[in-house]
Amino acid sequence: MQILNSEPTSDTPLQLPPLPLQRPVLAIGHGTKNERGRQTFLDFVGAYEQLDRSRPVIPCFLELTEPTIQEGVDFCVEQGYSDISALPILLFAARHNKFDVTNELDRAKERHPQLTFHYGRHFGIAPGLLELWRERLEAHDQSPYNPNNISRAETVLLFVGRGSSDPDANGDVFKMARMLWEGSGYQTLETCFIGITHPRLEEGFRRARLYQPKRIIVLPYFLFTGVLVEKIFAIASQQQALFPNIEIDCLPEIGIVPQLLQVLREREIETQLGEVKMNCEMCKFRLAAKGEGHHHHHHHDHHDHNHSAPDPYATEEQYHGRIWQVP
Repeated sequence: MQILNSEPTSDTPLQLPPLPLQRPVLAIGHGTKNERGRQTFLDFVGAYEQLDRSRPVIPCFLELTEPTIQEGVDFCVEQGYSDISALPILLFAARHNKFDVTNELDRAKERHPQLTFHYGRHFGIAPGLLELWRERLEAHDQSPYNPNNISRAETVLLFVGRGSSDPDANGDVFKMARMLWEGSGYQTLETCFIGITHPRLEEGFRRARLYQPKRIIVLPYFLFTGVLVEKIFAIASQQQALFPNIEIDCLPEIGIVPQLLQVLREREIETQLGEVKMNCEMCKFRLAAKGEGHHHHHHHDHHDHNHSAPDPYATEEQYHGRIWQVP
């Protein structure tokens, strides 16, 4: 099994002029106990700030590590700011985006009533990210990554999402995967997840083998490395040992690349123009609150969930019995 070089780089040709509003940016990551993943996020935020030094970009995390969102907000207040852009550095709009981050911003506003937050949009299905994966797949067709010259017609793509308890977000993973596969020439594509929802990664491999491919290419759809990305690589290595007659290769996580920096810039511009658009139609939090209005400002008790806790969605039966429940 081989993995394309996944070392992040902050070297980017992007040149960004200052935006009209010198409003600070709160760059909000999920958080990880993996130190390399945490540092990569901090490096990404630092690279983004270097592109436009007209305003500060403050990194913070929802959970698992520091600085926290509250600490990031307090830093802005200490610097004399009362108008803040809050950008979720998240691929899809699930519970964290719709529910947890907004709750933290509500808590901050209770402590600092003078603050105004301009909450941005998740990255979503962005053309630049689609192009990034297409470029990586093209590179993977060539030597040294394809020494046996296995054709795309004999190759199955295995697209791996993080997994969410929000069906809307899980659906977007399938949409992104489908758009990547369309017209690519690969035999087929299977979509799976590393946690929470189904099918899980092991099942994804089983389905991929049904097509009797000569090669399976794993695409971990994650922003940065961390515990779950390392788990994906470990499972892929186990599968390679179990099925040595199939080449199993892994592309890296997205990392610090110009395409990702450009999408973040677009999300910041949206907050300055007041043009943030989110998909509320299939949000299970909206459906549960039907008749009460829905502004993506949900309230709930602060939490710090532990990824080592028992998985409440371990089996498909448990998953289907809980998925439309609202915490």
